[in-house]
Amino acid sequence: MAEPKPPTPTPGDTYKGWLFKWTNYIKGYQRRWFVLSNGLLSYYRTQAEMGHTCRGTINLATANIVVEDSCNFVISNGGAQTYHLKANSEVERQRWITALELAKAKAVHMQAESDDSGDECPAVPPTSGQGGGARNSEIQSTLRTLSSKVEDLSTCNDLIVKHGSALQRSLSELEGIRVGGDMGEKFRQVTERATLFRITSNAMINACRDFLSLAQTHSKRWQKALQTERDQRIRLEETLEQLAKQHNHLERAFRGATVLAPSLSNPNLANKGASGKGDASDEDEENEFFDAMEDPAEFITIPADPKYHRRSGSNVSGLSSEIGMDDQSVNFDEQSLASNPESPQPLELEPVRQRRTRIPDKPNYYLNLWSIMKNCIGKELSKIPMPVNFNEPLSMLQRLSEDLEYFELLDKGAKCQSSLEQMCYVAAFTVSSYSTTVHRTGKPFNPLLGETFELDRLRDCGYRSLCEQVSHHPPAAAHHAISEKGWTLRQEITLASKFRGKYLSIMPLGSIQCIFDKSENHYSWKKVTTTVHNIIVGKLWIDQSGEIDVINHKTGDRCHLKFAPYSYFSRDVPRKVTGVVTDKDGKAHYVLSGTWDEKMEFSRIMQSSKGENGTEGKQRTVYQTLKAKEIWRKNPLPEGAENMYFFSSLALTLNESEDGVAPTDSRRRPDQRLMEDGRWDEANAEKQRLEEKQRTTRREREREAVKAASSPEEGTHSDNYQALWFEKIDDPVSGETLHVYKGGYWEAKDQGSWDMCPDIF
Repeated sequence: MAEPKPPTPTPGDTYKGWLFKWTNYIKGYQRRWFVLSNGLLSYYRTQAEMGHTCRGTINLATANIVVEDSCNFVISNGGAQTYHLKANSEVERQRWITALELAKAKAVHMQAESDDSGDECPAVPPTSGQGGGARNSEIQSTLRTLSSKVEDLSTCNDLIVKHGSALQRSLSELEGIRVGGDMGEKFRQVTERATLFRITSNAMINACRDFLSLAQTHSKRWQKALQTERDQRIRLEETLEQLAKQHNHLERAFRGATVLAPSLSNPNLANKGASGKGDASDEDEENEFFDAMEDPAEFITIPADPKYHRRSGSNVSGLSSEIGMDDQSVNFDEQSLASNPESPQPLELEPVRQRRTRIPDKPNYYLNLWSIMKNCIGKELSKIPMPVNFNEPLSMLQRLSEDLEYFELLDKGAKCQSSLEQMCYVAAFTVSSYSTTVHRTGKPFNPLLGETFELDRLRDCGYRSLCEQVSHHPPAAAHHAISEKGWTLRQEITLASKFRGKYLSIMPLGSIQCIFDKSENHYSWKKVTTTVHNIIVGKLWIDQSGEIDVINHKTGDRCHLKFAPYSYFSRDVPRKVTGVVTDKDGKAHYVLSGTWDEKMEFSRIMQSSKGENGTEGKQRTVYQTLKAKEIWRKNPLPEGAENMYFFSSLALTLNESEDGVAPTDSRRRPDQRLMEDGRWDEANAEKQRLEEKQRTTRREREREAVKAASSPEEGTHSDNYQALWFEKIDDPVSGETLHVYKGGYWEAKDQGSWDMCPDIF
């Protein structure tokens, strides 16, 4: 059962909770109950031990707190006491770190006050002002009043205990006496003691009432003051954001007025040396140095020489023109699209379809993974019969279509006039396709042979795409997407996967190609290896590792991207991606850096030079770059995504039922639909039926091929299936063999004619 979340720690609170403490190499981390109180951190094996057995205590006043990673941290006092601790989550770890830091600061402050008790009180800082002194005096007065009330309560409590005991003794004596002359005396004593007990109890109640009233009064004042501070902070943040936007706008206007305008109006100014406002403008640019990609070590940043730009005025004006190229190219293309009669015009008559934002929550079914996977070590994943418990309600064709979630990057790339800048957008699009996988540990459904999936976003986003499963063994899917903004994306992916006991490796084979209509630039690249860790024991997590070369076959430009594998001992940022864009001569022009699950930035290289030797003896190249600019950022997940397989907003709509799609579309797959609805037992039975039907169809197709073939070798060939919407060609540009879209699907959809589609469901 999930434990309740502990409250956010505040100064002076006693903080308690479960943590994992490192014991030894045999037992590893063990669960312990930790209590933080009065600057001391103590731990027990269980909560029941708190009353009698403490296993250890460390004083935070002299302790050092170090955060190791998202869940681990270390507390040490520099001597024999060192606690290696681990929390269940990053949020819980941060709560403990906050509580420990607050307790440590308070303990250090109290120790300093104790040491300096004989010295003079320190003077109030001059920045506090009269208001701060008055507020401090008011707080001290309130604390003294509250302390006196607490003392009154303590005194009343002692009196109640005393008189209550005396009253109990009198009652006991009253029960033991006989009826006689001393009866009146005993009754008088009992009456007096009962009266004293009643008076003391009333005093206790009054003192409690005064204390509660005083505490409530000041609590309201403090809450009001806190709310005022919060409102003021929000106003300051909004003001700061407005100032930042104004500063950015003024900076762009200043660069355009002092650099672009002179260079455009008088070309001779671009060739002058160290003079003019153009140099002063570029001096305001922040410069950074990055290591080259020859060494696997991380990039480094060192201060740049601001006088570098004065060496060549022509470089300054050329750079300034390139800096302003984004806005100019965007405006130019928007005007040309508006004036071009062949460009797509927005359809105002038909409203954009409202798509769903939720799917049924994932059921919590238990299944023993080891009972299924222990016999599958070393086998091909596509040949392992897996229940839907390990799946997500999407097919592999739909996962391929998710690559288009950040299609805006290709839209922006289509507007670039520079092929090198366009390469940056293509590289960012390549990285963005992995952002949806960070929490997606579920396995997509293996598509049936001939299964298709269409994603028609022509009205919403200006593109439409089609996927088809063109081979079953090995499983291969072909994908084709075309946009009204002037780009075409096509890919053929074959998955090779191996289960190694502790982890699962998925190696995508095949290539992805992107073609821009206006510039005729033809790009191609391949995917990196995906690894799913902790298959048997622990929490599943996914990592992407490897290298990608994005190649422009027309110009010879190249972008080398490196996905750094996660390492427990590395100080690097997890899921880090770095890249360098070079031209056909090998000269570097842009540096890209970021993470594949959050964002990417790119910087223009101003100068390169050979630096110090790296860890492997290679000489690293130092790149001097302008300030990095964000080129891509991951969209936030929808609310409640953790209960919906961590689907993105696009993924939530992929399996939504639509009219007019082909009968082979993944949306019509019954086992996938049953799983989405939470009917997993029925989905497992339906999945087995579909797989057996596919095997039967394949055997019949092979028998017919043997009868019709001229030779047994040709008839028994496993690739005798012909795709319906794609055909295999040899690409003359990239030199690769792949399936490309041959047309006819969207025309068949417009006519509602699906007679050629096989019955696969």
